[in-house]
Amino acid sequence: MPPSTLTPVFVGLRVGLHALFVGLTAFVVVRAVVVGAPHLPAVLIVAGGFIAVYLVGAGWARGGVHAVSGAFALGWVAALSGLWGFLVWLTPEGAFLVFPLFFMYLHLLPGVWGVVAVGVSAALAIVSLGMHIGFTVGGVIGPIVAAAVAVLIGLAYRALRRESAERDRLLAELLHTRAQLAETEREQGALAERARLAREIHDTVAQGLSSIQMLLRAAERDAVEPSAAHLRLARETAADSLRETRQIIRQLTPSRLDDGLGAALHRLGAEQSHAPFRVDVHTEDIDLPMDAQIALLRIAQGALANAARHAEPSRVTLTLTAPDDDSVLLAVGDDGRGFDPGAVAAAGASTSFGMRAMRERVDQLGGALEVVSAPGEGARVVVRLPRHGVGVGET
Repeated sequence: MPPSTLTPVFVGLRVGLHALFVGLTAFVVVRAVVVGAPHLPAVLIVAGGFIAVYLVGAGWARGGVHAVSGAFALGWVAALSGLWGFLVWLTPEGAFLVFPLFFMYLHLLPGVWGVVAVGVSAALAIVSLGMHIGFTVGGVIGPIVAAAVAVLIGLAYRALRRESAERDRLLAELLHTRAQLAETEREQGALAERARLAREIHDTVAQGLSSIQMLLRAAERDAVEPSAAHLRLARETAADSLRETRQIIRQLTPSRLDDGLGAALHRLGAEQSHAPFRVDVHTEDIDLPMDAQIALLRIAQGALANAARHAEPSRVTLTLTAPDDDSVLLAVGDDGRGFDPGAVAAAGASTSFGMRAMRERVDQLGGALEVVSAPGEGARVVVRLPRHGVGVGET
């Protein structure tokens, strides 16, 4: 997955929180030394333990734990809170450390428990300051304002993380779908070129060899020995070359279509036997060019995949018919939950790439594609292609 565009923001916030913990702890220690705090050794020990516990937890999270959580998070928060409570009992400057603790509570504790922890720790900070220096307006208002600011920033941080995760998910899905579309287009181009080569070989070399064989057979009947022997050898050579040419044509033709589009569609339906829905396939024996067969098979595969992924149907119907001598009709319908085709097209979401690939296939062959659907009413994909001639086959 590509890195999030908001990764520098999150890294900056984490570095800032680390600096706040270390800086405020250093301030508490320096202040205690300068003023000669009555419990200086205890202050130094507790402050050292506080910063050591914090750095161990931060290093553990950086080492691979995804957003420290569970029992470790609760233990970490409890240890830091206990050391902080002891520190504010020893020196009033320890109350300053409540501000970075606010962010830890909001980040690590689930739901409203983070806000509750912020409120309790703010109250403890107010009480500890009152015990050390007496209750003042600043000593009461300061922790309350800091708690309110921390809650607002913490909620904004959570919202930003959720939005970032959603954007990363959508971006990964978009890149995956784009790669699938590019692979489909490459495959389509390769299959189209193979079909073109097969048609060219069939219409030129194979037809020429077949004509030569018929001419030689006719000449062989009228010839006398030894000319007839030479003509027979030439005819047999042409027959061998014709068989090899037809073998090349079959190799250029997609294996799934060896026995025709109708059989390939029936196999496609049978392959869905493990799916939680039934697939009914109805086809007619229709003679189509190979590029049209490939396009219709791929469209049927895409429509079935979309139905399985999004529609939650109980039944899918796949129908191939020839309504007239000039066109062929492929219809894939389901009884799933349906959707609004206009909204999907307007959104340009990753889910519309499959439909766009279908339309591109149809447009390349001069056909038309129609999607009929509505929320709760299932969906039906109808493709109409012109029949520009016969497919590649044996003469």
